[in-house]
Amino acid sequence: MIEKNIVFNLLKKLMKSHFLAILSFFPFFLNPSTVRAESDVPDTVNVGIYITSIHDLDFRQKQYSVNLWLWLKYRNTDFDFMKNLEVPMAKSVEKSYATIDTLEDGRIYMLMKLQCVMKGTWRIENFPFDRQKLRFSIENSMYDSKSLVFSSDTIGKHYGKYFLNEWEKDSFNIRTEIKAYETAFGDPALDEPHSEYSAYRATIVIHRNSWEMFFKLFLGMYISFLIASICFFIHPDNMESRLALSVGSLFAVIGNKYIIDSSLPDTNTFTMVDLLHAATLLYIFFVITSSVYTLRIYRTGDEFLAKKQNKVFGWSLLLLYLMINLWVILSAYNSVAAG
Repeated sequence: MIEKNIVFNLLKKLMKSHFLAILSFFPFFLNPSTVRAESDVPDTVNVGIYITSIHDLDFRQKQYSVNLWLWLKYRNTDFDFMKNLEVPMAKSVEKSYATIDTLEDGRIYMLMKLQCVMKGTWRIENFPFDRQKLRFSIENSMYDSKSLVFSSDTIGKHYGKYFLNEWEKDSFNIRTEIKAYETAFGDPALDEPHSEYSAYRATIVIHRNSWEMFFKLFLGMYISFLIASICFFIHPDNMESRLALSVGSLFAVIGNKYIIDSSLPDTNTFTMVDLLHAATLLYIFFVITSSVYTLRIYRTGDEFLAKKQNKVFGWSLLLLYLMINLWVILSAYNSVAAG
């Protein structure tokens, strides 16, 4: 009788424990969206960068080069960033070093060194006192934002002390976002031509206050201006000398402009380079015009009036040219300095 009670109590406890176990899963059967919501949470990839150098800013080719260290921490081994890493704005990407390790919490730690040639969108309105915005971003080419999202590793600095040459850094911003593509990339599983991928972005704003480069570029133009100005010190009757100096200066300014334009991208906007050369060309044109006018006055027999008009034209054109130059140059310089 005692043995039967013991067996009965054991069976009763087993049934009770199984009943509680089944009961614990009962809410999930009532609300299956709870399980589905947990499975829909994308995996987080922690990303950090350290830029060692930005160099070879090529305005003509609209590109620049950047060397950097990139590290990623994640759990899903299927992500495989060695094969699936995408740098959307890059013309070329070279991985010169890469290592993979496993952290104590089970996450994968990947470190790689990248050498990228990036596409640049240059603003040259105020060249050589220009401000530029450099962009670097990464995505995973295989997994969209439903499976993978990036987060920023904000510990420490993201760039070296001498990562820029001949430029000054204004700001360095890092953010993560969801980038939308209005296409399904041919995936028949998607009902609409729309897909979204997580993106990690770094934006660097730099500027250059290079007075040395300014004088190097425009020295020939200002020498031509001075040569043309000598015409006002030549007697109004000596028209051949005046025209020779003016025409020589004219071709020198045009040549100087073509040399500068050869290093800049084509643009529809009127830049500071265009304004300064246009002002110099107009100055030389008015020098030739004033020379012809004073020569006509001189040949009427009024030498005093011819010399007086020559002096008035000389000082007036000189002051007007200097004022235009100061206004154009200081406007460009101050717009960059003010940010």
